[in-house]
Amino acid sequence: MLFEELHIIAPILEALKTEGYTEPTAIQEQAIPIILAKKDLVGLAQTGTGKTAAFAVPILQILHAGPRAVKGMNTIKALILTPTRELAIQIDESFAAYGRNLGLRHTVIYGGVPQGAQTNSLKAGVDILIATPGRLLDLMNQRYVNLRHIKHFVLDEADRMLDMGFFRDVKKIIAQLPEVRQTMLFSATMPPEISSLVGNILKDPVRVAVTPVSSTVDTIEQAVYFVEKKDKKHLLIHLLRDKAIDSALVFSRTKHGADKIARDLLRAGIQVAAIHGNKSQTARQLALNNFKNKKTRVLVATDIAARGIDIEELSHVINYDMPNVPETYVHRIGRTGRAGLGGVALSFCDAEEKAYLKDIEKLITKPIPVIEDHPYPLLPESLNQPDFVPLKAAARKPRVIGYFRRGEKRY
Repeated sequence: MLFEELHIIAPILEALKTEGYTEPTAIQEQAIPIILAKKDLVGLAQTGTGKTAAFAVPILQILHAGPRAVKGMNTIKALILTPTRELAIQIDESFAAYGRNLGLRHTVIYGGVPQGAQTNSLKAGVDILIATPGRLLDLMNQRYVNLRHIKHFVLDEADRMLDMGFFRDVKKIIAQLPEVRQTMLFSATMPPEISSLVGNILKDPVRVAVTPVSSTVDTIEQAVYFVEKKDKKHLLIHLLRDKAIDSALVFSRTKHGADKIARDLLRAGIQVAAIHGNKSQTARQLALNNFKNKKTRVLVATDIAARGIDIEELSHVINYDMPNVPETYVHRIGRTGRAGLGGVALSFCDAEEKAYLKDIEKLITKPIPVIEDHPYPLLPESLNQPDFVPLKAAARKPRVIGYFRRGEKRY
């Protein structure tokens, strides 16, 4: 299917072609007609499925047919609520790209920076507002933002909002929205709190489920290294010596750990930056832009960045620390293998993290292949995995992988 078949207007089609998009993803193909019909929607989709365009394109088309924002008038028509600053900025960039030929006004507000530029944009008149919960509530309390004219409301990454403790703020914001509106909720998972919210804020929603969280993208090659905790930094440096790793997003469980990994790599002469919640917004955006523009080869991040980094040509994701929440693994490795491209996801597993690995394999319903042949193996007494036997792999390249159970055929 082509975008033309979704009855998208010519100015947006032209913008999509400029961005290099001609065929919609599964979530776009299903969601765009529903939103254009002004129906409420629940979208179950993990990162990397193209869901930003799935709601941005139809909202732009609907608003294009109506009146425009006027300077000095607080008549915001569409609100997109998202959990992180990075994701808010990227959604704003998407609205700018897809709506470049429409003349609609949009702005993004988030915390961690002075509010002056953001309030000036609001005073100039805005059709579409992209916001994080904390800053939005703050500016609402200061009377810079009024939501009574909202016609379209998008709650993006709803489960992430819950994980990050924003749910109380989200409910306060929803309470200020007009009852008559179109609501779209997107989430990778559907815990009970999200299900309850769906029942309370959406009216007869159409449900669209694409690539559930328990699945991983087929184009991503996955592998795990069993390694002593103290040797993880040495293994990481060893792998990054291979120039075939064009760009790597390395995940650390903690902010302190992310900074330490970055320092170790810098001492090894590897271009690297770290991004996490303790960094200033200016530093985070600079690090992200340098990584996108290939000025920095390696970016070390905590999980807060797992859904806020959108880079189509990211070659490798490396889990320096195994995530203790299985769904987080899917979100992390979803940073690569985007837009139909291939990618490699490598994980470092020490003795204390074996239980996390088992939980991840249970979630994704398949074993993650093991690479045994590397310079820093986990000691046999630490590994202690009688049910699984790793196959030998090529010494240099982490892409040759194999795995089998005793008494069963090879996979």
